[in-house]
Amino acid sequence: MQRPALEVADIFRAHGPAWRQAQRTHLSLGQLKVMSAIEQCRSAALGGHVLRCAACEQVQIAYNSCRNRHCPKCQARAARRWLEARQADLLPLDYYHVVFTLPGPIGAIAYTNKALLYDLLFELAAQTLRTIAADPKHLGAQIGVTLVLHTWGSALTHHPHVHGIVPGGGLSPDGERWVACKPGFFLPVRVLSRLFRRRFLEELASAHRRGQLQFFGEHAALADATRFTAWLAPLREVEWVVYAKRPFAGPAAVLAYLSRYTHRVAISNQRLLALDERGVTFRWKDYRATGKTRHKTMTLAAEEFMRRFLLHVLPGGFHRIRHYGLLANAARREHLAKARELLHVVPAATESPLPVAPAATVEPTFVCPHCGAAMIIIETFARGQPIRAPPILRAAA
Repeated sequence: MQRPALEVADIFRAHGPAWRQAQRTHLSLGQLKVMSAIEQCRSAALGGHVLRCAACEQVQIAYNSCRNRHCPKCQARAARRWLEARQADLLPLDYYHVVFTLPGPIGAIAYTNKALLYDLLFELAAQTLRTIAADPKHLGAQIGVTLVLHTWGSALTHHPHVHGIVPGGGLSPDGERWVACKPGFFLPVRVLSRLFRRRFLEELASAHRRGQLQFFGEHAALADATRFTAWLAPLREVEWVVYAKRPFAGPAAVLAYLSRYTHRVAISNQRLLALDERGVTFRWKDYRATGKTRHKTMTLAAEEFMRRFLLHVLPGGFHRIRHYGLLANAARREHLAKARELLHVVPAATESPLPVAPAATVEPTFVCPHCGAAMIIIETFARGQPIRAPPILRAAA
């Protein structure tokens, strides 16, 4: 794949050092690590190897990747590995796409309470779907849910929401029947929205009583219980955005969708257009507009672009893809096996395996860009310095 003309790494390399110095008291260790990883990705700082073509003898240097989950260059391979693992989980039925979004005021305080409020967003979105699906008035079944967290809008603003991929049906309460959704309809979004709103506000108020929320700047006054209660009141009256799209056109379309969403970062290199004296120009989509007018360009000062990009650095160890219900890791295999039995589907493990290609026809890991022949590693070189943790101090010998 051809390298984009402009990358996020180019912006960080050009403007990161000065901005990092100016913002040294405002950037977290996690944000600093992300900046360093992206700046050094696929550069000599991380080491690499020298390749030589077995046919035309062209020599090429390939540098190592940072493998940071926020890096735009490192997600394609991770997404492919994840999708290969998920292929065996797909069932031959309609899948639905559901989105749960936090209102702007709550999104604002979520930035300084990421781990707590992002966890709540996951848990309560899943709980809402499973509760309404289990209700005999709606579906009356145990369902499975895969949720993916996105924290950005198209313009890199902080906009926390989860995308849910849900099979169109589930197991009956006794686990002996498959209960299918009505064609083209999953669950009523207004009912989902009202339950999600009520449960989230309940948990938010409870977290405040336990002293688990942090408030800074313009929100500092919300540390007071009375003011926080008054601040919550209007949020009980507005509609919360829960959106359900029409079903995907088969399991293959589900995989294609997941490949675009599961390992996405705040902005891809392909959306970047220019870096000049005006700042960073990139493409974005204005969802309030219609038709072709949705697609626009925006120019931000390099410092503002970096600030917005780093808004979306997740807490260390935070899982942004989670599975619930029938798809929860603890009993996923058993639940999917039961679902296939009830749907009269041949289990994936007993399907005819694909023919294994002879070793001579296996695609090489490295391919020569000049003639297409296999390239071999003739030399490796170590990385210049670590980026994932401070250096280890060793005692003098």
